[in-house]
Amino acid sequence: MAVLGDLAMLPGRRGPLALAALVLAADQISKWWIINQVMATPRVIEVTPFFNIVMVWNRGVTFGMLGMGGEAMRWLLAAASLAIVAVLLVWLGRTGRRLSGLAIGAVIGGALGNVADRVFLGKVADFLDFHLMGWHWPAFNLADSAIVCGVALIVFDSFRDESN
Repeated sequence: MAVLGDLAMLPGRRGPLALAALVLAADQISKWWIINQVMATPRVIEVTPFFNIVMVWNRGVTFGMLGMGGEAMRWLLAAASLAIVAVLLVWLGRTGRRLSGLAIGAVIGGALGNVADRVFLGKVADFLDFHLMGWHWPAFNLADSAIVCGVALIVFDSFRDESN
């Protein structure tokens, strides 16, 4: 949390953009490590009774939707993500709210992490696998986590007093 506080204090848009770069780097490093070191021999690694590390390749979007479109869908999804990043950069330039700015930065970094996978690997690497009492969440990655947390913070910040 101290890192977020430090990033929030950077002037202008440097904090959110630094967070975007940090998320992108952490996502790509974690995926490289999982793909090339941990899952060199694909398997399920049980970390806790409710958490596994697995290797899942996602050609689609959330829950694998749109994953059957082949190469054309790969590039369409990458282009759509880049268009969303462009819109988020405009929004970032217009917001004066620190929390929203950092949240937008997290979403941008996550989106770019998954775009990098689509461009360089042809699919997105997912490896975090949570399950509890027969309920199983689809595998995801750090980029997905940053996107979900960023969106949640944007919604939270939208309910806060404008002066904060």
